[in-house]
Amino acid sequence: MARIIAGVGSSHVPAIGAALDNGKTEEPYWKRVFSGFEKSQEWMRETKPDVAIVVYNDHASAFSVEMIPTFALGCAAEFPPADEGWGPRPVPVAKGHPALAAHIAQSCILDEFDLTICNKMEIDHGMTVPMNLLFGKVEKDGHWPCPVIPLAVNVVMYPPPTGHRCYMLGRAIKKAVESFPDDLRVVIFGTGGLSHQISGPRAGLINSKWDKNFLDNLTKDPQKLVKIPHLDYMREAGAEGVEMVMWLIMRGALDDKVDEIYRFYTVPASNTAVGHIILENRAKGLAKRKPAAGHKRAAARAKVDKIRG
Repeated sequence: MARIIAGVGSSHVPAIGAALDNGKTEEPYWKRVFSGFEKSQEWMRETKPDVAIVVYNDHASAFSVEMIPTFALGCAAEFPPADEGWGPRPVPVAKGHPALAAHIAQSCILDEFDLTICNKMEIDHGMTVPMNLLFGKVEKDGHWPCPVIPLAVNVVMYPPPTGHRCYMLGRAIKKAVESFPDDLRVVIFGTGGLSHQISGPRAGLINSKWDKNFLDNLTKDPQKLVKIPHLDYMREAGAEGVEMVMWLIMRGALDDKVDEIYRFYTVPASNTAVGHIILENRAKGLAKRKPAAGHKRAAARAKVDKIRG
């Protein structure tokens, strides 16, 4: 059967994509950010997932105020990068996994989660930036390392889904994946955040204490996070901080007990706190890939590597 082996949380700051695309990754400001994902890319190369489910929010690329799905699942065979006003990012078209996506849609809808099924959808920086951070730079004429299934969540227009609803959708996705008959190893991304506000009197707000507490509880006690109301996100993490509910979909799709493999946090990137975490389901029933030459996977798992900026 298919199984979710790990979850990844990552910010999706658009300026990170611009820095990558314009060759600025070695500049001191950006090197600090990109260096925090080097270990993550090594982990991803060793993990070699068969499919990635990427939870993100659309930024008026595939959707607009004319049509606002709360949860939209990409079931297409491919997802081209969107033109966000300055041309599409120079990244490859993402290949989908229509069979698994359709299975997830059927399972979740029958579990009473009303997903919008998208058989055609462009993806923007909300998805492509975290993919670059975890998979590395991929040339436009190349290929992403594995198929992806986009799950777009409305955290732009009121009302967004609650943290509890997002967490429970993650549980439904876990159930769906585990009932898929093919032997697939799946990694799920939760993207967006952490604390930031891009406009208004509090533009530039960053609350590192809130962010780090969120990351702590994401690993140890996610039930504390699912109870956080929208108003608290707005007050403590800024108007765009509500994106953090998407990380709860990722966490809900994992086992109750997980191992924190890696964490990175730095501020700022543009005007945003950059957060990142890798959580693995524990070894029971987890068939691992053969480690890449020169890497001792067991040792890597035994030591959680935390970097805090």
